Amino acid sequence: MTLLDDVFLGNTVLDWLLAAAVAGLTFTILLILKRILGRRLKAFAQTTSTDLDDMIADLVKRTKTIVLLVVALFAGTFLLTFPDRTSALLSRIVTLTFLFQAGIWGSAILVFFISKNVRQRMADDPGTATTMTALGFLAKLALWSVVLLLALENLGFDITALIAGLGVGGIAIALAVQNILGDLFASLSIVLDKPFVIGDFIIVDNMLGTVEHVGLKTTRVRSLSGEQLVFANADLLRSRIRNYKRMFERRVVFSIGVTYQTPHEKLARIGSLIREIIQAESDTRFDRAHFQAYGDSSLNFEVVYYVLKPDYNLYMDIQERINLELYRRFEAEGIEFAYPTRTLYLHSEPTEPTPSAGR
Repeated sequence: MTLLDDVFLGNTVLDWLLAAAVAGLTFTILLILKRILGRRLKAFAQTTSTDLDDMIADLVKRTKTIVLLVVALFAGTFLLTFPDRTSALLSRIVTLTFLFQAGIWGSAILVFFISKNVRQRMADDPGTATTMTALGFLAKLALWSVVLLLALENLGFDITALIAGLGVGGIAIALAVQNILGDLFASLSIVLDKPFVIGDFIIVDNMLGTVEHVGLKTTRVRSLSGEQLVFANADLLRSRIRNYKRMFERRVVFSIGVTYQTPHEKLARIGSLIREIIQAESDTRFDRAHFQAYGDSSLNFEVVYYVLKPDYNLYMDIQERINLELYRRFEAEGIEFAYPTRTLYLHSEPTEPTPSAGR
C-alpha cells in the first residue's frame, strides 16, 4: 500500500491530488478565457456603434477572480466524496458566490442603462441626470436587498419572520431619523415632480441663484454673489419657489413723470410716442401706455410691455435703449422729465391808506 492510497477525510491522497489538479486547471482556463474574452470584446466594441457589446465587455471585466476560484474548487470536488452535511455546505458556498456575482452584474446592467438614458436626454432635460441617479440608487438598493434575502434563505434563515422583524424595526428607525427620511422623500418629490432642475434660476424667499445639485438630502444653489446656498429638501418644498428659467416672456412695468408745465397737445402725444419707441425694438410686445395719475410734482405715465425672451440681460439691454430713446425724443419735443420740486407762491395783501397827519 503506497502513500497515494492513504485515506484523508474520506478520500485517498490520490483523489485529493487529482481534485487539486482539476481545480487548478479549471481556474487557469477560466482566468485565461476571461482575459482573452475581455480584450477581444473590448476591441470589438470599439469598432461598432452599438452600446450592447460595451455592456457585455464590462460584465466580463466585472467577473470577480474569487468567483472563478470558487467555481474551479467546486469542479474539483466532483472527484471527491463528502458527507451529506459537507456537500450541502459546499453547495451553499457556491450559491452564495453566484448570488454575489449576480448582484455585481445586475448593478453593472442598471448603471449601463441609466447612463445611456441620461446621455440621450441630458440635452433636452438637465433634470434627467438627477432623476435617473435617484431612481438608479433605489433600483440598486432593491437589487441588493433581494440578493441579501436570497442569501439568508440559502443559509437557512426564515426570511418571512426576518421581513416582519425588519418591518417593526424599520418603523422604529423611521421615527428616529424622520428628518432625514423627510429630506429623502422630498428629494424623490423634486426628482419626479420637477419643480426645478439643474441649471434653473430660482428664488426662494429672499435668496436666489442657479441650481447646481439636487442630492438625497440637500439642494445646492449658486447665488449671484458667488457663494453656495444649501437648502434641506424638505424645507425647500415648504417654501414658495419662483423658477425664472421656465419664464416664457417677461412682463415689464415702468413709470415716468413729466412736469405740470407740459402743454396739453404734447401731453396727449406721449402715449403714442412711447408706443413707437417700444414697437421699434425687436423681441418686444407693446401692451399699453397711459396717463395714470396726477402726482405731487409730476404728471405720471405707466407703461407695460413684454420682452419675448426670458433672458435678464436681454431685458436690461432693451430697457436701456428704450430709456435713451425716450430721453432723446423728449429732448427733441421739448418735454421735460419731472423731479421732486416745490413751488412757493407769494401773495401780498393790499394795505389801507394811512390818513394824512394834517387832517
